[in-house]
Amino acid sequence: MGPPMRRLLTPPRTSLLVAVALLLLPSLAFAGGGGDFEEYQARGWGWMYLGSFGAGFLTSLTPCVYPMIPITLGIFGARGDDVPRVRRLLLATAYVVGMGVTYSILGVTFAMLGGSAGALLSNPAVVLPIVALFLVMAASLFGAFELNLPASWQAKLNQVGGKGFSGAFAMGLVGGFIAAPCTGPFLAGLLAFVTTTRSVVGGGSLLFVYALGMGVLFWVLAAAAMSLPKSGRWMDAVKSSGGVLLLMGAIYFLRPLLPWMRTIASPEMWFLGASIALVVVGLVLGAIHLTFHGTAMDKARKGLGLALLLAGIFGVWTWKLTPKQRLPWEHDEKVAYEKARAAGKGVMVDFAASWCTPCEELELVFGDDEVYEAITGSFVPLQFDVSEGTDEDMARRGRYGAKTLPAVVFLDTEGNVLGRISDLMEPDEVLGIVRPAARKIRAAKAQAATQP
Repeated sequence: MGPPMRRLLTPPRTSLLVAVALLLLPSLAFAGGGGDFEEYQARGWGWMYLGSFGAGFLTSLTPCVYPMIPITLGIFGARGDDVPRVRRLLLATAYVVGMGVTYSILGVTFAMLGGSAGALLSNPAVVLPIVALFLVMAASLFGAFELNLPASWQAKLNQVGGKGFSGAFAMGLVGGFIAAPCTGPFLAGLLAFVTTTRSVVGGGSLLFVYALGMGVLFWVLAAAAMSLPKSGRWMDAVKSSGGVLLLMGAIYFLRPLLPWMRTIASPEMWFLGASIALVVVGLVLGAIHLTFHGTAMDKARKGLGLALLLAGIFGVWTWKLTPKQRLPWEHDEKVAYEKARAAGKGVMVDFAASWCTPCEELELVFGDDEVYEAITGSFVPLQFDVSEGTDEDMARRGRYGAKTLPAVVFLDTEGNVLGRISDLMEPDEVLGIVRPAARKIRAAKAQAATQP
């Protein structure tokens, strides 16, 4: 009976794994695309949820989560052939929902901080400790040392809950904290994006979906009553990938403090090609598949590969954020209005901040040929840097009604508002605001010319 029964059980399990893999492909492709959540916001919230789900699944493959899945399921009774499949699935669901509640609270907190969280990112006293934390976590993932919660803390957390649905839910509530050392690489970009949305519902739901992604393997294991593959060299690659993401996170937070990082790239295709070449060479040398526990040659190849990989990824990222052409910004309000009056134009007021990624991406749209011509033909561009959030910055924002960033206001020289931009938009959407405002400027100019 034994062997035939195993043969009967094997196809359904295989089919289940194949189905899960096919369902995960789109979200994994998204989550592996660099974590540029603002870019995908333009595609809609559906893409954001897809990416959060994929990032959660990748987190479940890390050493902080993966080896603990069978043990966790066993503690609250979701393993064993004597337990009905429906009950196993419901118990696993209770655990995953518990994790979802924990991460949702985190998402809601960051969403409520919103712009105030962003303003802090221009303060070295805030940024440098964050960068140091990212570097320490990256070093841990690369194997410099083990970064885990103290054994006594883990023991107490694992005692929370027990058998049954309430026990599974309680264990899920603390499961997110146990996984904390490995969630950083995938969670940093998501939380940074959540602060820009200022949406409590969006922030909470994105983080809940992230927890659902982490729960995929719990459901698979509970449904199929099967064993997971053993940890191996493939997990070292997952850890290295997480370390790379953490290092890129450190660079992300450092960028507002180092202006040269925002001007080093060229919008030309040769720069993109060179950056991609660095990424390829870095991967070939062993940035991901080698470890720092091998020979001296392996360590040297790993280190050089990592340096080239990071340089290449940074190059691609900055190339994407470099406009083809920059507007001729004025930074003196009085001079901008004088130029506008002399030329019979309006004034386009842009509020920018070094920590505001959507503001920077909006400048890419302003570099589009049609948008550039529409703006410069009828407006004098005036830009205020409000990165530090001084009293003067806040007063200016209040005077122009720029409550959130990004904020762009189109006015005539009398101060009448002709149009506003308060979100990241596509070129056609921006033209839909600029062109009507420009027509009003031209009509006022023509009317003034007919008056004696």
